[in-house]
Amino acid sequence: IFLDHRITRQMLGELAADKQFLNLFCYTASATIHAALGGAARTTSVDMSRTYLDWAARNLSLNDLAGCRHELVQADCLAWLEQSVRDRRGGYDLIFVDPPTFSNSKRMLGIFDVQQDHGALIDVAMELLVPDGLLVYSCNRRKFSLDQRLLADYCVEDITHQTIPLDFRRN
Repeated sequence: IFLDHRITRQMLGELAADKQFLNLFCYTASATIHAALGGAARTTSVDMSRTYLDWAARNLSLNDLAGCRHELVQADCLAWLEQSVRDRRGGYDLIFVDPPTFSNSKRMLGIFDVQQDHGALIDVAMELLVPDGLLVYSCNRRKFSLDQRLLADYCVEDITHQTIPLDFRRN
């Protein structure tokens, strides 16, 4: 559980009532737990790690949330997104994207670098978002710079200052 995300998880829980929630790079699914406890109609949590997904399943069970309404998917998030778009799977009202800063897992076709790849990641995730839906993007790279093209393509609001707990603020 990443303590620096506690405000973001609380926000997701408050936004999730009756929503179709997608959690990409879900790790232990703590954001999914908050969304489900907040009343999400359905959740889908995607991560490449079987270890993290097993932990996610235990977290769902411990919170009495196990069941078919809460899907756990082991997959490369980028490949899963692209396949979901091709399959016209979508209809998510609320999407949480919290990618690693860098990954070169053997299960991936290439490498993932959040600074270089976040624009394409957001573009494909947006294809699964319903009109009037909300995508929440989180990045822990200290010197992260948003692809300026995204500002023209989407309605973007930087809420970083609202989501960092006092005990994690730094210069």
